[in-house]
Amino acid sequence: MDQITIKIINKSSHPIPQYATEGSSGMDIRADSVEPIVLQSLERYLVPTGLFLELPVGYEAQIRPRSGLAIQQGITCLNSPGTIDADYRGEIKIILINLSLHPVTIHHGDRIAQMVIQKVEKAILEEVVIINETKRGAGGFGHTGK
Repeated sequence: MDQITIKIINKSSHPIPQYATEGSSGMDIRADSVEPIVLQSLERYLVPTGLFLELPVGYEAQIRPRSGLAIQQGITCLNSPGTIDADYRGEIKIILINLSLHPVTIHHGDRIAQMVIQKVEKAILEEVVIINETKRGAGGFGHTGK
């Protein structure tokens, strides 16, 4: 398995993110909020983490929801997966939304999202007037049925 070294500044009071198991793809990210955050039903909030990354060019960090929060409390990440570009140097903040019918409280140190590091390929777009046809064509959004 390939590994890459990523520089991180941790201004939170929590340990830096790490993989929970050998087979984990993502590292848990924790809330770094002085006061508890109460998310009302359908409310969204930008949650600070106290983390700053220096990603190498050619990589991104993806911020994804935690499945436990989603199924147990109805909390998920908007703009998912969120992308942290290699040239971004600001604090990582997580956009959370409460999709449940009840208020949910996010406490300092709660695991609120997971971060996955991915290699990025750059594309060169070539403008043309026609593209090759396929059997699927323009069909999308469930066109093949159940």
